[in-house]
Amino acid sequence: MEGGLSCRCTYDSMKSSALTAAQLPLRSPAQNHRKKVMSEFPDRDAINALFAGDYADPFSVLGMHQTVQGLEVRALLPDASEVWVIETKTGRKCGQLKCLDSRGFFSGIIPRRKNMFRYQLAVNWHGQQNLIDDAYRFGPLLADMDAWLLAEGTHQRPYETLGAHGATIDGVSGTRFAVWAPNARRVSVVGDFNFWDGRRHPMRFRRELGIWELFVPGAVNGQLYKYEIVDLHGQMRIKADPFAFEAQMRPQTASMICGLPPKVEMQPARKAANGFDQPISIYEVHLGSWRRHTDNNFWLSYKELAEQLIPYVKEMGFTHIELLPINEHPFDGSWGYQPLGMYAPTRRFGTRDEFRQFIAAAHEAGINVLLDWVPGHFPDDDFGLAKFDGTELYEHSDPREGYHQDWNTLIYNFGRREVSNYLSGNALYWLERFGIDGLRVDAVASMIYRDYSRKAGEWIPNHLGGRENLEAIAFLRHTNQTLGTAVSGSITVAEESTDFPGVTRPIENEGLGFWFKWNLGWMHDTLDYMKLDPVHRRYHHNLMTFGMAYNYSENFVLPLSHDEVVHGKRSILDRMPGDAWQKFANLRAYYGWMWAFPGKKLQFMGNEFAQGREWNHDVSLDWHLLEGDDNWHHGVQRLVRDLNHSYRHYAPLYQLDFDPQGFEWLVVDDHDNSVFVFVRRDREGNEIIVVSNFTPVTRQDYRFGVNQAGGWREVLNTDQHDYHGSDVRNHSITHTDEIASHGRAQSLSLTLPPLSTIWLVREAD
Repeated sequence: MEGGLSCRCTYDSMKSSALTAAQLPLRSPAQNHRKKVMSEFPDRDAINALFAGDYADPFSVLGMHQTVQGLEVRALLPDASEVWVIETKTGRKCGQLKCLDSRGFFSGIIPRRKNMFRYQLAVNWHGQQNLIDDAYRFGPLLADMDAWLLAEGTHQRPYETLGAHGATIDGVSGTRFAVWAPNARRVSVVGDFNFWDGRRHPMRFRRELGIWELFVPGAVNGQLYKYEIVDLHGQMRIKADPFAFEAQMRPQTASMICGLPPKVEMQPARKAANGFDQPISIYEVHLGSWRRHTDNNFWLSYKELAEQLIPYVKEMGFTHIELLPINEHPFDGSWGYQPLGMYAPTRRFGTRDEFRQFIAAAHEAGINVLLDWVPGHFPDDDFGLAKFDGTELYEHSDPREGYHQDWNTLIYNFGRREVSNYLSGNALYWLERFGIDGLRVDAVASMIYRDYSRKAGEWIPNHLGGRENLEAIAFLRHTNQTLGTAVSGSITVAEESTDFPGVTRPIENEGLGFWFKWNLGWMHDTLDYMKLDPVHRRYHHNLMTFGMAYNYSENFVLPLSHDEVVHGKRSILDRMPGDAWQKFANLRAYYGWMWAFPGKKLQFMGNEFAQGREWNHDVSLDWHLLEGDDNWHHGVQRLVRDLNHSYRHYAPLYQLDFDPQGFEWLVVDDHDNSVFVFVRRDREGNEIIVVSNFTPVTRQDYRFGVNQAGGWREVLNTDQHDYHGSDVRNHSITHTDEIASHGRAQSLSLTLPPLSTIWLVREAD
């Protein structure tokens, strides 16, 4: 083959032959059949289809093949002028490939060789020779067990197989790509490694799986890529990788090769901190607006957040940080709740590995990290999941099932096993590969009800005629069960706004299997009470007591979340009635009540220092309120810090949150005075008495019955001077009197400060 043809030849030099069925252009490989022994050359239509990017089965043409004429190598190398086949083992030239098409299709018979062998291609581009490995000499990539599990939709870790993974195959380093697109007519991987040219790396179709795969030699970490898809209808689509582990900063949308991060073992202390009988106080954070650079309003990086946010959370006494979704998302104003990069932390604040370092820093400080997770819906951006292969692959085709009217988003088709596998695998990915300690699952009600926010005729009943989304329910149960087994000690928390039964009950008892549920009923009732002028509160006393009527139906978290400080709802402080003094006093009293009431705690950032305006995701919190002289905002901040530390110190406040033995009303019916008194209790019977006075009136000698005789000491008073209250106190130890009250033989007489909550502990005899 010495002195072989250069790329000046034309089709006139080819030997035409009939195409096999597998070589027909513009057909899905699922419709075709392959033959091991091939004709001498593919014909003009096949080559044209390859260059047009319309050829469905590139492996049937490209690479090394046994043909009737002998061992033949074919390659599509646009702009190449000369190509030689090099035997990898010896480094010797075996033969030169002839140019059969001036656009860059090369082919040649290897003389004196009958058996397949490892080879490389020496390619001359613009006068410069490059030695490359041919992607089309490698066999199928997916292991049999992975293929089986992916086909079943039961692969616990689909992210270990799908997506982009660095690999060394047959001694060659590169990246293996795999993407699910069963109805596509052709899929190519395009990126920095091939000039974003869809002709260069069309992928192999595994028709039994609906998955396209390809090993690209020389593709390395840090390079960008996408999938170029000719969809079912012949339309070209350029898609980001659903399994991308890192992505470009918006508005760019390419995926980045970076490989899987190593696993993070969940240490015993982190497991213990998630326990039902442990103090859990969560600081909910939107990383983009907690604090910004003052000079240019730019975000803090993951590194800067680790240096500033984590010490603040630790000082304030919170046990957990909950992050609004950090999955890559195209629109800042969605706050991350319309994600398209489910496997990629957003690049807004840094790299994937810098985010992992942020989590590690939190763990080092003794703080667990929860992540808001959104498996219910996704936006319809062209580069994302919508009509991924020309069909409604991830979403439902009928808008009555597949379109969220409230958010203009698409709803996942949970009944499709590959889709539910994609999502359940994602849940495990964050816990196992990043060390996330738990997931707060967004908008569960919208997932489990087909008629969520829909009128009659706008939704489709399930096959039993009901309104429940049985497939979504099965998905949630499966995911919770998987996490409980694979990452023991982790938790899931449901944002579920209805009375769906058993959200936090075991799956074997027909529950959904969540660990905790946000108590949105408690939140709405108590905020409705607190916004009332105190003179009217006597008529709505039940708003503060009703929560105990259903308290043990679920394992509750008491949330004052981001949703309560946006869209015209006003800040928590601004909902309080009265003048400035009364607003702050009401807020402090409410916080004292909240931290003592049964249930774990959650506060959105800014609530802890009584930010006066609504949250704005485009700017920093109003940290300037804490500048200058000590003021009411400092007082609230100190109170929240002391509430957290006291809450963590006293076991009665958390140990029996979900056990009726842990709570008892002492005064529940004092409507006229808007006073409430209850007891919190631990397993050993130790008690803390909590007294709230929700009027601006100081109540002298207020008597109520107690269970335990002896001396009681005030350990927290939301009206004290440190918090900028009026400092009405019960300074000395108050002893019980043998005076019957409220059905008990002994009682206490206290001074109740105006608009306040006080905590009392019993002094040892």
